[in-house]
Amino acid sequence: MSDFSFAMLPGIETEEMLWLQELTKGYSSENKQRFLAVYQSRRKDPQTILICSLIGFLGPAGIQRFLLNQIAMGIIYLITLGFCFIGTIIDAVNYRKMTWEFNKKEALASAALLGI
Repeated sequence: MSDFSFAMLPGIETEEMLWLQELTKGYSSENKQRFLAVYQSRRKDPQTILICSLIGFLGPAGIQRFLLNQIAMGIIYLITLGFCFIGTIIDAVNYRKMTWEFNKKEALASAALLGI
């Protein structure tokens, strides 16, 4: 398996791809495939997080927080209308950073789950 497989992930940026390559550089081809399968099922696409943030202006705020497993913050956003839309604006601006932090944790969790 080549490192090109990471480039096939939707919405992946260069920083994330380089980080994944570094994380998996000692893995065998089979282990990389297993890691990619687990990681791909857990990973969130940055565009999805952006769209969910923007939905907070028209409907329920905080959907993006629920997707990023920040349940308490999602409930607070629902109750406060996204902190009167200020939090929703901030999330819409910082969606890439929020998604990258989530995906980084999920990559480490996926590697730990596989024990490699």
